[in-house]
Amino acid sequence: MYDDQASKLRQTMRSRRANRQAKTIAVVSGKGGVGKTNFTINFALKLMEQKKSVLIMDLDIGMGNVDILLGTQSRYSIVEMYEKELSIHDIIESGPNSLSYIAAGSGLSEVFNFDEAKLNYFSEQFSDIVANYDFILFDMGAGATDQSLSYVLAADECIVVTTPEPTAMMDAYAMIKHIHQKNQLLPFYLLINRTDSIEEGKKIIDKLKKVADYFLTKEILTLGILPYDKRVSQAVVAQVPFVLHDPRSQASRAIDQIVRQYLTDAIDVDKKAPSSFMTKLKKFIKER
Repeated sequence: MYDDQASKLRQTMRSRRANRQAKTIAVVSGKGGVGKTNFTINFALKLMEQKKSVLIMDLDIGMGNVDILLGTQSRYSIVEMYEKELSIHDIIESGPNSLSYIAAGSGLSEVFNFDEAKLNYFSEQFSDIVANYDFILFDMGAGATDQSLSYVLAADECIVVTTPEPTAMMDAYAMIKHIHQKNQLLPFYLLINRTDSIEEGKKIIDKLKKVADYFLTKEILTLGILPYDKRVSQAVVAQVPFVLHDPRSQASRAIDQIVRQYLTDAIDVDKKAPSSFMTKLKKFIKER
């Protein structure tokens, strides 16, 4: 009788796992140098502090540097998964606090040139891990390329990172507009980095929200504001995420508050999405 109960319990757990899939979030920026990757790493670590399992996929063509900022050396990359026909489990690396990530590698642009065989292979590998995490974060390259855009369009949410610099703000809006024209259902979150004050950040968010509402009829959600903090630069030089380098720093406290608020407002991550990431990815790739 005990064996029967144990067997039923295992079946129930497998069934729950099969119905669960990670929330996919594309993290983008209109231009480089706004702190997108640094934000992604520290956002992931703070999600993990809230008992969420997270995987970062570095999909930044030519500028993939997640492993560098983590102070780690990757054995494999997503490029080698295809070249050497590796399992996706083989290329998942472990960073500080056991943060899971997949390195970009060189020649990443070829990864986005999907033929039928490559797309099916990625689908098979991705489907094998999607139930293992609460969140999968795609660290995308700056700007929107036709090659990588399908990943952004297929994600459940998109976080746009910008700074108060006028060019960064203009490029952020251009990115939102470009993505919105191709997928009007994709939710956008806005993160303002390196502000001199909370008031400055709020003004920028208000401005971008009004522009998007007026010209795109699109509501932009506020993710939060990260203040300028010299300890962030010190952490980058030390190749240690700033939330670990100095947990009491202004930036660390701010991102902790951002994550807590995000999880309070976010849709239940255990709820299965109406359409899976791979279903949407295949659709957008075929429409390219």
